[in-house]
Amino acid sequence: MDVAFAFIVTFVMLLFGVYKGIYIGYPLTLGIILFIIVGMRKGFKIRELLAMAYKGGKKAFIVIKIFVLIGGITGIWMASGTVPAMVYYGMKFLKPNLFILSAFLISSLVSFLIGTSFGTVSTAGIALIVVARGGGANLVATSGAIIAGIYFGDRCSPMSSSANLVATLTDTELYTNIKKMFKTSMVPFILSIIIYTILSNKYPLSATQSSIIADISNSFQIGIVALVPAIVILVLSFLKVNVKTSILISIIVALFISALVQDNGFISSFKYVFLGYSMEGDNPLKNIIKGGGVVSMLKSSLVVFISSAFAGIFEETSMLKYIDKFIDKAKTRSGLFFAAIVTSFFTAAFGCSQTLAVILTHMLLKDAYEKNGIDKYELASDLENTAIVISSFIPWNIALLVPLATLGVGPKAIIYSFYLYVIPLFNMIYLLIQGKKYNNILKYTID
Repeated sequence: MDVAFAFIVTFVMLLFGVYKGIYIGYPLTLGIILFIIVGMRKGFKIRELLAMAYKGGKKAFIVIKIFVLIGGITGIWMASGTVPAMVYYGMKFLKPNLFILSAFLISSLVSFLIGTSFGTVSTAGIALIVVARGGGANLVATSGAIIAGIYFGDRCSPMSSSANLVATLTDTELYTNIKKMFKTSMVPFILSIIIYTILSNKYPLSATQSSIIADISNSFQIGIVALVPAIVILVLSFLKVNVKTSILISIIVALFISALVQDNGFISSFKYVFLGYSMEGDNPLKNIIKGGGVVSMLKSSLVVFISSAFAGIFEETSMLKYIDKFIDKAKTRSGLFFAAIVTSFFTAAFGCSQTLAVILTHMLLKDAYEKNGIDKYELASDLENTAIVISSFIPWNIALLVPLATLGVGPKAIIYSFYLYVIPLFNMIYLLIQGKKYNNILKYTID
């Protein structure tokens, strides 16, 4: 009863925090204090509970290092003209009768290259929505396509914090996971392209007049040199170089381009790495091309640490044993994936953040997967196909709330984010069919 009460109170605090725009670290901290009190009521000493929390949080240090690098690369990629160049070339090749499809593909490409959903929606996403407003496109459908696209890269980019988090939790190799993620999302991606093509013809862009392309070319040196930091990441990814090394090399390359090509100077360029990028004066891109920096990731890093601390307490006190009993009933591959879907829905709804959803879902599922002899790479893939994408269509989860607020649209946009919910649906159907085929072959062999 104590555990249920703590969950309800923590959920209400998280929901209130998301609604009021309060930094999610505050309600999470209050929540962990509440669960420490519950643990004390169950007979654990406060010193033991704090040790459990720290032990759980310590597991996040590897991911936090990547978070810091991602913050740095986002800021310097803006200063070097890399992000503006991506937006520039994406916008330049827009076709009015394929605008919604273009919004999905451009968001997918940018998110894959920079590895951050929020970074993509606040750059390419804003640029696309400005064009949509000016050209009389369907804003809800466009926003849905953008949101679907920003989670393409968030799910499978080597620079994605969530992809690195999953790899760390499951003790799997990042690039092997990415290969599997592409495989399990290929059909959903193709289906999404077909649907967005149909919607594009139904809701075409009536005009493509936008000053964004001109503003970018006036503010940055746009060309192949500006894209070099992104090319470096792609090449090193194909060569399977450690992601931290790849990001660090790209940061150094971008720093030189920022200082020498974009005329920012080395002192300012170093500042952009740590404090994020910002434009001075009355530049029309001032509110679009901005952000990043190591400092911007400190709050996110704290959320990951606290979320991992939750998992440490839950794991060692067995507070979630009743949920474990539900998951243990799943004995087939499709049954385990269904359990992952249900668990992810509740953890994403409770945690109000993608990070907590992933950490809690992994904690609850890992034993069941081990008992049933399911490979850890399968678990990693299932987490990406459930907790990552499901978090992004829970209206009060910051994974959806932030993009909606950035684009200035309501929750109806999620109706058009087809890619996000086709992924778990398709994989569920695929595993059910595979299970039936296996049973039929087994039955035939025995007969």
